[in-house]
Amino acid sequence: MLTQTFVLSLQGGDGKFSIFVHCRPGFLFNKATTRSKYFLNRQVNDSVQVEWGEASMIEAERVLLRHALSDPLNDRFVFLSDSCIPLYNFSYTYDYIMSTSTSFVDSFADTKEGRYNPKMDPVIPVYNWRKGSQWAVLTRKHAKVVVEDETVFPMFQKYCKKKPLPEFWRDHYIPADTSKVHNCIPDEHYVQTLLAQKDLEAEITRRPLTHTSWDISNSRDRERRGWHPVTYKYSDATPMLLKFIQEIDNIYYETEYRREWCSSKGKPSTCFLFARKFTRTAAIRLLNMSVRGDFS
Repeated sequence: MLTQTFVLSLQGGDGKFSIFVHCRPGFLFNKATTRSKYFLNRQVNDSVQVEWGEASMIEAERVLLRHALSDPLNDRFVFLSDSCIPLYNFSYTYDYIMSTSTSFVDSFADTKEGRYNPKMDPVIPVYNWRKGSQWAVLTRKHAKVVVEDETVFPMFQKYCKKKPLPEFWRDHYIPADTSKVHNCIPDEHYVQTLLAQKDLEAEITRRPLTHTSWDISNSRDRERRGWHPVTYKYSDATPMLLKFIQEIDNIYYETEYRREWCSSKGKPSTCFLFARKFTRTAAIRLLNMSVRGDFS
């Protein structure tokens, strides 16, 4: 059902986009598993088994980019998941992305201890260490940088690993002082750090186009606060929620004391074109209410 929201938003865009789908190995997109023509025969044939918080996440991104780059007409590369929804129609989204020569990458200096592993130095010095969302929009030049990287990715495979969740502590060796354990989530650092390493930050707009809410202060489990973003359920999917997201016009980065005022074509604009994470029932409700934006 989430794919159906994209089917509606893609209307009128034929010939201007192509889709590449990374599924778990063994899963097959066919007429029995999707009703969308846009997803049939778009599944990559060399998918990898992905584990959250592991380097396999960025390996899957590299697989997708490698396939997408095989089409010389592809000029922008947008990462989206099955829990994302579009906020606007295709015309508005396409024009917003293509009106600038930059990539859109959520990127900021990560000054908190525990993510950066000093063993990465000197290959990845701490001053190039960045954090942000994995839901980037890359230019063709930057997509090629990711695919051709043979330096940063191996370091992430070796030294960027998540700390085990509390319920799995008995299955892992944990030092007496857990503050010394690095908790590195590869997909939240890789593209940002790689572009910083390549001295390409002047070529990116350092903010995301996909909205994610991390307001989980009400979580009862203190250990889980900050692990995953909010998932919007059926009761959350309202016109007011989408209106709230669509009206966000700036993003503040606390670690850099930086406020990004969002713009398009040199004029103030909404920050986000997509939003996540939405459940299947939430997506159904949005479709039934027909509350998607309709910009001309």
